[in-house]
Amino acid sequence: MRPNVLKQRFARKAFSTGGWCSIGNSYAAEVMGNSGFDAVVVDLQHGMIFLDQAVAMLQAISATPAMPMARVSQNQFFEINKLLDAGAWGLICPMIDDVHEAKAFVDACRYPPVGSRSYGPVRGLLYGGPDYFEHANETILTFGMIETPKGMANLDAIAAVDGLDGLFVGPADLSLALGLPPVPVWREGPLADALQKILASAKRHGKATGIYCTGPEFADDMRRLGFDFAILSNDAVVLRQTLQGWNQRLRTAAAQDGVGADPDKPADTGAAGGSASRSGSTPAAGAGSSVY
Repeated sequence: MRPNVLKQRFARKAFSTGGWCSIGNSYAAEVMGNSGFDAVVVDLQHGMIFLDQAVAMLQAISATPAMPMARVSQNQFFEINKLLDAGAWGLICPMIDDVHEAKAFVDACRYPPVGSRSYGPVRGLLYGGPDYFEHANETILTFGMIETPKGMANLDAIAAVDGLDGLFVGPADLSLALGLPPVPVWREGPLADALQKILASAKRHGKATGIYCTGPEFADDMRRLGFDFAILSNDAVVLRQTLQGWNQRLRTAAAQDGVGADPDKPADTGAAGGSASRSGSTPAAGAGSSVY
C-alpha cells in the first residue's frame, strides 16, 4: 500500500506543513498540491465543498506530491467511509468532546476486527494498491480536533484512545471555548496555556499534534513550540490577501507619484495584507483573515 507520508515524517520527528482547501474546485486543489506541502486537506466542515466535489479534489491532489486528506463535516460514519473509499489518506474530525466520540471516529476509520469500517475502497485500491485492505488500518491517519470546553476537560482521556493518531487544534473554536474572540492570540494568555496542555497530553500518550495557523509566523511559532504539523491558512484567504496586497501596492504607488491616481478615491497608504502581528494575533477578523 502507498505509504502515509505524514506518518513517516512524524516517526522521523520532521516538522510538516499542510495546505487547506476551502474552494470547491479540483484545479485549485491540484495547485495547492503542487505548492510544496506535505499534505493537502479538503475541508468539508467550513469550506464551500460537498462530498461530490471532494472526490474530484482528492483525485487531483493524488496526482501531486502532497498526500490527500480531508476534514469531515461531522463525526458521521457514512461520510467518513465515503471519504476513505475515495482515497483520503488521513482524516481530521472536528468537535471531539469525549472518549466516546473519539472512539466512534476511530472505529469508522478502521476495518474489522479493530473497527467497523465497511469494505469497498473503490478509489483507495486505485491510489493505494491491491494490498490496501491488509495495510489500511495502520496507514490511514486519524486526527481528532480539540476545540471545545468538553474537549479540553476530557483532553487526557481523548489522547489515550487507541487508534487515534493525533490531536489537531482549531484555534478559532478553541479561543471561543476559552471565552475569547475567534481571532487567535497564541503567544500569551489562555490560548497559549491551552496549547501547552494539548502538547503535553499528546506527548504523554505518544500522539502527533497538528494545528490550523493563519499564516507563516503563527506556524513557525507552533513549530518551535513542538507541534508536528501546521496548516498555512487556506486557499481562499491566501488568494484574497495576496490580491488585496498587490492592489494596495499599486494604488499606493499611484497616489504617491501621481501617475494614474484617482482624485476621487485617495489610496490608503497603510499596511495591507495578512501577516500576523508581533503580538501573536492576526491583523483583524475583517481583514480577510479566516481561522478554522
